[in-house]
Amino acid sequence: MINKIKKNYLLLIYTFLLIYFFLNFLGGDRGLLSYIEKKNLLKNLKLKENNLSQQIDFLEFKNSLLTTNLDLDYIETLIRQKFLFGKKDETIYIIKQ
Repeated sequence: MINKIKKNYLLLIYTFLLIYFFLNFLGGDRGLLSYIEKKNLLKNLKLKENNLSQQIDFLEFKNSLLTTNLDLDYIETLIRQKFLFGKKDETIYIIKQ
């Protein structure tokens, strides 16, 4: 048995090295599986960033309607939504979902 191991010593070392490098290629912090997970995480974070930037743009637009040039139509819409006010001879219906 020991003689067979001595004869195939290099083959045995190459086999263990191949298995070692293959496992490190797939696993670990810098492996292929970790790379795929990090790539998916980056994709999700970019989508979240895009969504948040759109919300910021929308809120800045609404803020500009109330600060720079006062938009009376927007103020009327806000008053109707928040305080349920209407004009004279107007009926307001509240629909609960």
